[in-house]
Amino acid sequence: MSPRHLFVLVLVGCSPAWGQASTPAGLWQTVSDRTGQPGGLVRVVEVDGEYIGTVVAVFSPPAPDAHPLCNLCEGDLKDKPVVGMAILRGVRRSGDGYSTGRILDPDEGQVYKCRIALLDDGRKLEVRGYIGIPLLGRSQTWTRKE
Repeated sequence: MSPRHLFVLVLVGCSPAWGQASTPAGLWQTVSDRTGQPGGLVRVVEVDGEYIGTVVAVFSPPAPDAHPLCNLCEGDLKDKPVVGMAILRGVRRSGDGYSTGRILDPDEGQVYKCRIALLDDGRKLEVRGYIGIPLLGRSQTWTRKE
């Protein structure tokens, strides 16, 4: 095989990666605000253009309970298991970034506005929760697991 043919084969084999923009969809490891240690895993999926993040594992529950409940949540989420709960909703692609969505902190039972941004070539996800304006909030950096 000539070097030219080999080059063309390499280009064709790599071309799908060129067309795929990194997205928030995937499995992410969160961080506990209390300990700074891994807090759990959240799977983010895209459904009809909306990114939804669901808790799939909790590493650092607020109590020694292996199956924490959202005791401080209100409405339909009150006393529901945190694992399986959709905590990220309403985020959509918008230009080069993502629109404002909502995020639930199951430890506090509070829902905040949130913004997300992919960092480090899609290997990290900055999640900023806030009330009012983004300046008045806090950020976590989640790490992609798959």
